[in-house]
Amino acid sequence: MKKQTQAIHTSYQKRDAYNSLSMPVYHTAAYEFDNASEMSDAFCGRIDAPDYSRVTNPTVTFLEKKVKEITGAAGVTALNSGMAAISNTLLSVAAAGKNIVSSRHLFGNTYSLIAGTLLRFGVRPKLCDLTDIAAVERAVDDDTCCIFLEIITNPQMEVADLTALAEIAHRKNVPLIADTTLIPFTEFDAHSLGVDIEVVSSTKYVSGGATSIGGLVIDYGTCEGFGKRMKSEMLFNLGAYMTPQVAYMHTLGIETMDARYRIQSANALELAERMRSLPEIKNVNYVGLADNKYHELARKQFGPTAGAMVTIDLESKERCFEFINRLQLIRRATNLFDNKTLAIHPASTIFGLFTDRQRQSMDVLDTTIRLSIGLEAADDLFDDISQAVRKN
Repeated sequence: MKKQTQAIHTSYQKRDAYNSLSMPVYHTAAYEFDNASEMSDAFCGRIDAPDYSRVTNPTVTFLEKKVKEITGAAGVTALNSGMAAISNTLLSVAAAGKNIVSSRHLFGNTYSLIAGTLLRFGVRPKLCDLTDIAAVERAVDDDTCCIFLEIITNPQMEVADLTALAEIAHRKNVPLIADTTLIPFTEFDAHSLGVDIEVVSSTKYVSGGATSIGGLVIDYGTCEGFGKRMKSEMLFNLGAYMTPQVAYMHTLGIETMDARYRIQSANALELAERMRSLPEIKNVNYVGLADNKYHELARKQFGPTAGAMVTIDLESKERCFEFINRLQLIRRATNLFDNKTLAIHPASTIFGLFTDRQRQSMDVLDTTIRLSIGLEAADDLFDDISQAVRKN
């Protein structure tokens, strides 16, 4: 079956007592066993049965099963946010004295985790230009525990060559870990490009219009011991498992994700092309544009669509604030891939607590506005952008 069909037709782990077409929400903490031996087997993983909803719940397991079938992964772990997916994954591979090879082009909290929080526990960041393969080759050493990147960086819109990075990682026996949030896993095969572990903020495309917060760790079974550590250590000791209510909403969201994404990505391309006609907009950055420097690589890796995030640059921070304040249809909000189109000024919000020098090193500019494109009619969105960007 095609991925969009698999997203709808995934069999339950067990037949529902009432033949429900939607997986029920198992709103419970614990599960009763018939005898002590069965209880022991469940808790020790000798049988596949839920024991406690902090580490396993049938509704969450069904979501994990659905993602596993779509991606062909060896294992999937659903967690309570995208940041939980990233932190649990990195804690699974890192240890004191190790280093993480990554980039300064990262989402703000991901950067803070790698360059700040983990550093306090003895895990060093080695930040380099991941589009410079020679620099990556020099950065990876015997103490490297992984190469980590975003497949399209937020908000710089940089694309690195996954196959080239994977060749270095695997030759040096470290995993390639990729945050693939910006392109849905129904659209491309990350593992075929050499990615060992995907992390996804399922809050975005998966949730079905920003209904709930969640994260996914998609493990292709090529990083030795990772799956076991995630299931037997991270889930048990850190307690970041997804709730059944969120899993239910994300399961419904996956069923419509392909249809929503096709509209959003088409809107993004149309708007990116049309916004270039507005003289007040100094730059439009979208890898779907044919003359974007990452266009061919992005198309090779991710296929014909390029996601639903577009950035624009105006002449100053003041003009950015004026633009945002004048919006009438587009919402002033954070998040990505809501059904509604959203606008935010990253430098003063997501990266607002970083110093000017840090933002400069991360190429987060005061002149940049990030747009998350939704499901509205492209004409209506363009009209709103046009009136908002117009000088008084």
